[in-house]
Amino acid sequence: MKYTNEEILVACNKMCPNTLMETLEIEFTEVGADYLIARMPVTPKVHQPDGVLHGGASVALAESIGSAGAFVFLNSEEIVIRGIEIAANHVKSVRDGYVYAHASILHKGRTTQLWQIKITNDDGALVSMVKLTTLTLPKK
Repeated sequence: MKYTNEEILVACNKMCPNTLMETLEIEFTEVGADYLIARMPVTPKVHQPDGVLHGGASVALAESIGSAGAFVFLNSEEIVIRGIEIAANHVKSVRDGYVYAHASILHKGRTTQLWQIKITNDDGALVSMVKLTTLTLPKK
């Protein structure tokens, strides 16, 4: 069954209540043929003690969007998706506004997938570059 981009975004945002995604106020905003975009507000809730975005919050955003991307772009009705490895390079600080995560799949294997997630600020400058590996398992 083919879903519209709007239906996909609604489904992704419906996964957020009562999860870390709700706590971090992550919102899925755009989906394309091979990418998914989400945003997260940068407020004191996600700051380090010195008032800048915590790298762990960026990684949580990246894993959330990469896992959602696997849900969207793989046959999620037949599989269970798990993140198995994540690596992040943080290159710019952010104090406020939003950060935007753009997830695209680099490798779409039968059991493992490799995702690239670019996190940018309101001006489009790179904040973090993240690599996520997901594992798909058959539902039992």
